[in-house]
Amino acid sequence: QVQFEESGGGLVQPGGSLKLSCVASGLRFSTYTMAWYRQAPGKQREEIGTITWRGNTNYKESVKGRFTFTRDNDKSTMYVQMNNLNPEYTAVYYCTPDSTYGIDVWGNGTLVTVSS
Repeated sequence: QVQFEESGGGLVQPGGSLKLSCVASGLRFSTYTMAWYRQAPGKQREEIGTITWRGNTNYKESVKGRFTFTRDNDKSTMYVQMNNLNPEYTAVYYCTPDSTYGIDVWGNGTLVTVSS
């Protein structure tokens, strides 16, 4: 059974940083390009970028320069370091395999709230 567990969210002040984690199970994590998504309040879930099995990254313009994706294939875990946050980054963040695989499995996500 494929599962993803996101963690690391919380309340952060504008200008602050957070590092989210995603632990995958039930699939050969090291062979998949993985994606990060977010769903802001009242908005649809959107992809914010991907990281290949080798660690090559691609970022949506809105997070480029603020977010950094990394992964540890030995731990079946991926990360996103988020810096210089502002309230527009308030959202629930999810990880899942890149959409090209057709694996429609989602964890509960982790909530990031940017507020003073």
